[in-house]
Order: sequence, then structure tokens, then C-alpha cells
Amino acid sequence: MTTSALAPRRLLPRRLPGASQELVLLAAILLIVAVVGWINPRFVSPNNLTTIFSGNAYVAVAAIGMALVIICGHIDVSVGALIGVLATISGILVTKGFPVWMAWLVPVLVGGAWNAGLGAVIAYFKVPSIIATLAVLSILRGGLITATGGAWISGLPPDYQLAQFRLLGLPSPVWFMVIMTAVAAFLLRNTGFGRAIYAVGGNREAAEAEGISCNRTIVGVFAIHGMIAGVAAVLFATQLQVIQSTVPNGLELLVITAAVVGGVSILGGIGTITGAALAAILFSAIGSSLIFLNVSAYWLRAVQGVLILATVLADMARRGRAG
Repeated sequence: MTTSALAPRRLLPRRLPGASQELVLLAAILLIVAVVGWINPRFVSPNNLTTIFSGNAYVAVAAIGMALVIICGHIDVSVGALIGVLATISGILVTKGFPVWMAWLVPVLVGGAWNAGLGAVIAYFKVPSIIATLAVLSILRGGLITATGGAWISGLPPDYQLAQFRLLGLPSPVWFMVIMTAVAAFLLRNTGFGRAIYAVGGNREAAEAEGISCNRTIVGVFAIHGMIAGVAAVLFATQLQVIQSTVPNGLELLVITAAVVGGVSILGGIGTITGAALAAILFSAIGSSLIFLNVSAYWLRAVQGVLILATVLADMARRGRAG
């Protein structure tokens, strides 16, 4: 990544629209908590608030990697299937007697290696990322069902349940979400590789003219995305006493929506990481509020659709004014 490190700071957008989006999302979360808590005080109970922040933490973690990919000018619709496969690998390892630390680490390494190969196909063979990841989505889904027969994995040892651990009173998924968001945000804003990601997603030709290795940047972004998906898979696998050997329904759409609603431009080159995590928390808060207000949870999908459409239209309008 040495050429990426030489990317000049002027390739980074001077003003990131995602920063204002973060404030909007934070205000929306606080408004939901205040209004629904006033209508139904049980909504603001410590247990429910903990569930809101930790229940979708693995989605927030996965959205961090997705945000990097989209900022780089690509997309990955196979992330849900990858998380399902990596969670299954983790569960199989621990139930076969392998050390717990290996069941946690192997999905991260496998995810990074798998997505590095995927990124290489996209970068060097010029396969559109939407086509490549759609193909991978089918491969992973079909392979997972074929390998497991749809059977769930049970008999997980107590010390394997990473997502159920607590530190200073907070569930470990919350710590993973906060720390990984901070690290990824630092990577984007304060490193040459982060500036290269913005440059490649914003204008690949200009990035190449500045000496940035676009292909290596794309492969690196997908590799990091895969490793982050591995972390999300471990959090998903360890939150219950069993692991579903099926891909979580609609997970890829939820992850992509969190990144886009969080302020990442679907056209690439613009966005921040914090907004993606806040959007995942917002979706969790909306889903929980619907339950406490006795509204059908199916409305959550409709709300997500409206949010992503409004965000994309606002981004297009903003780019039109800037252009």
C-alpha cells in the first residue's frame, strides 16, 4: 500500500456531508427514546436500552466495512451470506473441540482472505462489484445450505459466548461497535490509505494520475471489509445459545442501508463511518419502538426503504448543486 500512502490530503473532501448526517441520526435516536419513553415508560428501561444498543451491534460493525467499500466506489451485496457462512464456521470449530480463541479468530482471517480474492477479481478483471458480489451471494447461500442441510448448531460452550460478555456493565458488542467505529474513522481521516479510499471512490482517473494504486486500494478495502464481517459474524454467532445455519434474512440490505443512511454516498467518494453505526442503532430503536407501541414490526422495512430513498435523493441533489 506504499503508493496509497502518498495520496495528498487535497484528495480528501474538505467537507464531508456525512458529518451533518451524524447529528441528524443522533437527534432522531434521542427523539425516539424521548417520545416512545413518554408514551410507554418500559421502553426506557435499562434492559431495553441495552438491547437497542447491543442487539444490532453486529449490523453496525458490518456496516463499518460496507461504508469503506461504498466510499471506495463499490458495493457488496454478499455480506449477509458471508456473515452466515463465517458464523457457521465459527460454530463448527468450537463444537468440534477447537479452542475458543480459534473459533473467534478463524472467521476473521477467512473473511479477510475470501474478500481479498473477491476484491482482486473486481479490481484486476474489471468485473462490476454488483455482478461479482451477486454471484458470490448465490455461491455462499447455496454452499451453506448444502453443507449444513439447514441444521442449526447447538451445544456451544459458555466461554464461547463472546457477545454475552460484559465489561464495566456494558455488553461486549457495544464495545466492539464503539472501538471499531473509532479505529475505522481514524483510518479514513488520518492515514494515506484512508485518503486513497476517498480518492479512488471520488475520481479513479484523478487518483491514478496522483500515483495511487487503485487496484491495490480496492483489494485492501475488500480485505478489511471481509475481516470486519468476520468480527460481525462472531458477534452474531455468540449472541444466542444456537447458531442458525441459514443466512439472516435481508441482512445485506440492512447493512447497506445503514451505511447509506449514515451519510455514505452511494456514488462513492463521500461519507463517514460514525453515521453508519448510528443508523444501525436507529433501526434497532425504531424496531423496538414499534413493539412497545403495538405496531406491526413489518413497518420497519417500509421505514428503512423510505430512509434510504430519501438519503439517496438528498445526496443526488447535493451533488447536483456542487456540480
